[in-house]
Formats: sequence, C-alpha cells, structure tokens
Amino acid sequence: MAQKVAKVGVKKEPGYLYFVDKHGDVSRAKMARGGKVTGRRVEKVAKVGVEKEPGYLYFIDKNGDISRAKMARGGKKRRKTKRAKKTTKKKATKKKTTRKKKTTKKKATKKKTSKRRRR
Repeated sequence: MAQKVAKVGVKKEPGYLYFVDKHGDVSRAKMARGGKVTGRRVEKVAKVGVEKEPGYLYFIDKNGDISRAKMARGGKKRRKTKRAKKTTKKKATKKKTTRKKKTTKKKATKKKTSKRRRR
C-alpha cells in the first residue's frame, strides 16, 4: 500500500512528532501535552529534499524512512456505488399480505353544556 521513497533511518525519540516538511526534509516538533504551550519550534532532523507529488501523503515509517501512500479521495462516491451494487444483487422476496382490521364508526355524541351563573 505504501511506497518507500527514500531511506533515511531516522531514530525517533518519544514526545516528538516526525513529519516530511514542505521542502521534502525530515523535521520534528514537540508534541503538545495537556494544554501546555510549547511554541512552534520545528527542527530539521535530516536533509533529504524529496520532491512531493500531489495526491500522495508523505510520512515517516517505523524504520525511520520516508514513505508515501495514495490519498483517499471521494469516499462518499465510492459508498454510493457499493450500495447500488448491493441493491442489484438482492433477490426479490415475496411480500406478506396482511389483513386490514375493520374500523367501526363511532356515533357522534352531544356535548354537555353547562349553564353559567351571572353575577
């Protein structure tokens, strides 16, 4: 699923987020913990210069190398087509006939009117 783009062999330290920056180099930033403000200190770990292609997600794999995977686009469209295929594969089943209950009409009753006393 993922392709290896460049062998770097970066050793990862806990508490840091490793990523491929816009120049194609491996960088790291301190991870935020418990609402503490760490600032935007980003340090370059290795200068690689990988040229990024659009439509791919670049990441550092478990071996510390740069890898890429095709980005998932248009998830809703795929779901709709899968649903359409499923509906065509279903077998037609007979509907059970249910008997309707007879409804009886209620007789209209007169409302009781109360006489009010005027003072």
